[in-house]
Amino acid sequence: MKKNKNGIAIALALSAVVFVAASCVNEKHDEQASSENTVSASGKTAFPYDLENPVKYNMPQNLFEISGIVFHKGNVKEVFAIQDEDGDLFHLGLSDKESKFTKFGGKGDYEDVTIINDYVIVLKSNGELHTFPLSGINGPEAKGVVKTKDLVPKAEYEGLAADEQAGKIFVLTKEVKKGKANQTDVFSFRFDAGKFTPDKTYSLPFKEIAEVAGDSKVKFRPSALAKNPSTGEWYILSSINKLLLVTDADFKVRTAYPLKGSFFNQPEGIAFDKENNLYISNEGGTLSAGNILLFKLKK
Repeated sequence: MKKNKNGIAIALALSAVVFVAASCVNEKHDEQASSENTVSASGKTAFPYDLENPVKYNMPQNLFEISGIVFHKGNVKEVFAIQDEDGDLFHLGLSDKESKFTKFGGKGDYEDVTIINDYVIVLKSNGELHTFPLSGINGPEAKGVVKTKDLVPKAEYEGLAADEQAGKIFVLTKEVKKGKANQTDVFSFRFDAGKFTPDKTYSLPFKEIAEVAGDSKVKFRPSALAKNPSTGEWYILSSINKLLLVTDADFKVRTAYPLKGSFFNQPEGIAFDKENNLYISNEGGTLSAGNILLFKLKK
């Protein structure tokens, strides 16, 4: 009888151990499933910037139609900017009420600006580039301006960015009137002492963008791009769609975020500072001045 009691006790103990182990496994499985469901439901990881709470810097009147923006080596003490109609390079502190400017060209549709190896490069909508030394902007007219035509195919262009570490610039197509109606292209060039050497061409398929944006009817017309210095990802802005697209370093589409709210009147420029904070510029509207919005990196 004593032997049977011992056997029963052992059996009960083993059953308890099995039950606890099974419970732990099930609990872990449930937690994993819950985590996976959370990711798949959202379709994206947490965005490192709070797009709904920017710090706003209103621009002077001569930057009402502010377009591209850039910082020299990420230094926020001075932002360089252009506006759509005049060939002027503006530079000012974010809180300044007035801006200095230097003329580099005549009237035209200027869309974006970047700085690489102490050279300023400005993009026109037809793909033409104006290049001049940063050191030559202290007078009323920039010195050493060189125009480069026919570097990219005929199309409409709005985005220009530099990767100084790689020694390259990137020119982004806004819209192709004929041919590639299902994608937009990014043309890269090696840059050395004012000379451009063609490098790789990348594509952004509209189908992939529509999938991550959750909108099958999206017509992607990008207006600016900038490389996140911390992650190596490209942030691509589309003013018409009020959309922020994120790709990897080789322009493989990753995810997209809507630009909601009244902050984004007409987002035309994008840049990062050396602390990896994000900046988006907006053209002015009926009730608003042109501005630059700062989105601080979440801690």
